[in-house]
Amino acid sequence: MAKHVGIVACSAEGAALCYRTLCAEAPALMGEHMHPEVSMHTHPLGEYMAHIRSGNWEGVADLMLSSVRKLADIGADFAVCPDNTIHQAFGLVVEKSPLPWLHIAEAVGQEARERGFRKLGITGTKYLMTGPVYPENLRKFGISCEIPDESDREKIDTIIFKELVNGSFPEASRLYFNEVIGKLKGRGCDAVVLGCTEIPLIVDPTDCPLPTLDSTRLLARAALKEALGFSPTR
Repeated sequence: MAKHVGIVACSAEGAALCYRTLCAEAPALMGEHMHPEVSMHTHPLGEYMAHIRSGNWEGVADLMLSSVRKLADIGADFAVCPDNTIHQAFGLVVEKSPLPWLHIAEAVGQEARERGFRKLGITGTKYLMTGPVYPENLRKFGISCEIPDESDREKIDTIIFKELVNGSFPEASRLYFNEVIGKLKGRGCDAVVLGCTEIPLIVDPTDCPLPTLDSTRLLARAALKEALGFSPTR
């Protein structure tokens, strides 16, 4: 019997993509129209952003813990969070969590190692790009990383919060991501992490200057494998 997946969501578009991916890819392993039981809880993105903007990661952790406790109460067996930025509070969460978790950056690192990538460009919110989530976790896989320069980080952050989280995906912004990723390629990166869970909705892997590592879908696939007993939780 498959485990019950608990999704601790933060922004709607990324959480929806994670949920859709898990449900869409499950039938290949479980049979027609089948997927694991899935429950989701989220506090408003605005509540998270108040803490993120002030650097209050304990406040972020409190929101995540509130969600995971609700998921545990309704029977979830483990948790995932389809949001890269708030993984900066992950260490504060797992020590108090009633459920084991999968880590989004570890799912990305595992895929990068299997595909032979050695140096990854990181895209995401400005908090994610300048934070420890990817450097610390990729180091476990012997993989280094680069981030865009400051002006590009600011523009990417604006695109994420003014467009992507609101379900807007302008062509000009898609082309801008390609431009930034091209710069990362010029700095020696051999793949790029789509490290905001909405970025896969705008970046097209078929014309991207680098191979893409879609953090949202990789987390969903890791959750599916965990639910079916193919991988360990932590």
